[in-house]
Amino acid sequence: MLVFQWIARAAWLASLVCLLSLGAAPAQVPDVNVGRIPTLAPLVKEVTPAVVNISVQGRIREDNPLYQDPLFREFFDVPKQVEQDFSATGSGVIVDAQRGYVLTANHVVAHASVVQITTKEGRKFTAKLVGRDAPTDVALLQVKDPSGLKAIKLGDSDRLEVGDFVIAVGNPFGLGQTVTSGLVSALGRAGLVKQGYEDFIQTDAAINPGNSGGGLIDLKGELVGINTAIVSPAGGNVGIGFAVPINMARKVMEQLIAKGRVERGRIGVALDDVNTPVAGHLEGARVTEVSPGSPSERAGLQRGDIILKANDVVIRSATQMRNLIGLTPVGQQVRLTIERNSATENVTVEVEPLPEKARQRNSG
Repeated sequence: MLVFQWIARAAWLASLVCLLSLGAAPAQVPDVNVGRIPTLAPLVKEVTPAVVNISVQGRIREDNPLYQDPLFREFFDVPKQVEQDFSATGSGVIVDAQRGYVLTANHVVAHASVVQITTKEGRKFTAKLVGRDAPTDVALLQVKDPSGLKAIKLGDSDRLEVGDFVIAVGNPFGLGQTVTSGLVSALGRAGLVKQGYEDFIQTDAAINPGNSGGGLIDLKGELVGINTAIVSPAGGNVGIGFAVPINMARKVMEQLIAKGRVERGRIGVALDDVNTPVAGHLEGARVTEVSPGSPSERAGLQRGDIILKANDVVIRSATQMRNLIGLTPVGQQVRLTIERNSATENVTVEVEPLPEKARQRNSG
């Protein structure tokens, strides 16, 4: 019996050596759960037709202090304002195929006079600017004759959690459509710009210059953010990218469609984060000042009140509350749940227009 086992084993080894000598490829290691190697290819095929490359042309003014010096202008014969032609590339996401609406980042199209959109299949369209909003870095384009476009479904960015898988699709460095993947690294990031409405999604999916305006997409194939910025000492990806949550971008888009601009209002309070526990947790926005004659004063808000909810949305920070008011159309009412002297009560405030100077600061 041992002789026969040895002969069978020798025959098996001989056949293996023969196969290897003939260049036979080794079998792939299958995934033990699904029988094949996991891949995001089906998801990518579904969503990438909705992500477009954007090329812009325009003129931009050079802000050189020397141009303001009359002696310098006279000596070198240059005008007071010098403008130069420029061209740039970015990304965008088709969010309404029937009407041809494309969301992108404001800074991609801020100075553009000509905007051209190229789809994944290479089709080119001329687009017009519907409106843009500098404080949120969101802009909306509309494609002329949008036949054959494919839109992506909008998700709910409020449901995102740290650790969720996402993919980023865009046009980095003008190379063409590129897909990267990663995780949601953090939520509610703020403090990146001096003036703005910030609630950024942070991701380690590779985002580079040119990705701006592209899509941050979850594994359900839904758009959860518009890529907008990176943190990088050298201008390239270091694993820290930021996207505007789609819930914020959607509110901006609705106002841009309706009015061509975002009309921001106020309720007349100054806010700060809660630094001591309220009802056992550190959440809410503390009222530090109430403006005389403001909607908040008329509603009965007082200094020291803690805003816990607004329109049934749990408020976790002063930044979140400012964003909510800043994106609520003027004239609408906001239901607030506040904590005062260890008791809760509900009040309703109406958003009123910003003063003229504040409107100018917030204009695109």
